Amino acid sequence: MFKKMMALSVSLVLIVGMLAACGGGNNENNEAQPESSGASADSSKPVTINMFTASPEYTDAFNAYIEEYKKVKPNVTINLEIMQSDYNTVLKSRIAAGSTPDVFQTTAGGDIDTFAEYSADLTNEPLAAAMTDAVRANMTSSDGKVLGLPVKGNLFALIYNKKLFAEAGITQPPKTLAELDDAIAKLEAKGITPFANAYKEWWVWKHIFQHFVDAAAQDAGTDAKTLVADFAAGKTTFKDHPILYNNFFNFIDTTIKHGTDKPLERDSNAEVSDFASGKAAMMTGKGAWDEEAIKKINPDIEIGIMGYPVSDKPEQAVIITGADQALRINKDSKVVNETIEFFNWLYTSDYGKNWFSQVAKVIPPIKDAPLPDLDMPKQMQEILKTEKSGDLAINYSLDTFHQKFGEIMQAYIGGNKSKDAAIDEIQKAWIQLGSNE
Repeated sequence: MFKKMMALSVSLVLIVGMLAACGGGNNENNEAQPESSGASADSSKPVTINMFTASPEYTDAFNAYIEEYKKVKPNVTINLEIMQSDYNTVLKSRIAAGSTPDVFQTTAGGDIDTFAEYSADLTNEPLAAAMTDAVRANMTSSDGKVLGLPVKGNLFALIYNKKLFAEAGITQPPKTLAELDDAIAKLEAKGITPFANAYKEWWVWKHIFQHFVDAAAQDAGTDAKTLVADFAAGKTTFKDHPILYNNFFNFIDTTIKHGTDKPLERDSNAEVSDFASGKAAMMTGKGAWDEEAIKKINPDIEIGIMGYPVSDKPEQAVIITGADQALRINKDSKVVNETIEFFNWLYTSDYGKNWFSQVAKVIPPIKDAPLPDLDMPKQMQEILKTEKSGDLAINYSLDTFHQKFGEIMQAYIGGNKSKDAAIDEIQKAWIQLGSNE
């Protein structure tokens, strides 16, 4: 499990960042984990919690709740260290050296089990009860324990410019491949480039691919978790699933043919700029986290979200929601009780409920919390009143696989690999890197 993960150690490349270095924790004792520790922390002694994360975009928001908690618990000091690059490598090195931070970050899904032996059981804590059902599922191990807590809920969708769609005479977002082709033709007839891409980034590929994985699983009469497990076990191939073998690659080819120039040179920031400035009508591989950056460039833009058209079935064009990143509390931390108490406060207090939407400006991962005053979360809420969310399929593979997958797809669109060669390598990577078992 973890030994295999160490052997497969890779760097986690992040989108944007800054470095706030405050030193890592050193937790060598083995305290027993109480069933619920919310009221058991001693409020008289000085306590230092060392928090090591891979989310530099939330530096200011994290510092805000650290400052607020100091008013609640003056004896608690939280040292925040945010790593801009090589986070996974450094985290694994610290764990191997017995210097696991009190709080650390991993991806959700499969990695919930990967790091299970280092994670406090939060199942009976107030913070677990506060989570939405979908988010709690993303934080739960294969044996039913809640071992993580999310910074945010998330939304993955095809993002579009409502004004440009209207100018092209597109009255409804396309839900099938035929409707997408029609929308592309209408946009180009008005001189509008259909797609902005960020194909220089390895992680955007998994965000697109998961929509096709969900549809392939549906067509196979199973669920995404089972289908991904079958790929990792070598029990199925792309050729068994036309949505993956044909539709996914055709979609990527379409976004290249009808997208912005030099796709392998466009990173996340370039894609946001292309979309916000009206150079393209749709933005691939992204989600709700980009809205503020888009509106800093163009405050008046009218943003829409839609599911990816993945087939000729309109019901398969759905948005995807859930939580793909998890914070973990080190079960052997000397301050495990105080750390759990802190996150129970964040997830249940009035300040905490408002922190997600008003300070971090993210989709709250907890019940009974207001949404941020942003277009995409509000549209998500409306869509989910009548449609189901797709499954967050990226959670069922490890990021070791996802990074390799992105690199293979970059080679494919760069003309260095044929479609079949790319598929063969993806299938091998899924078997070698996709599972922690």
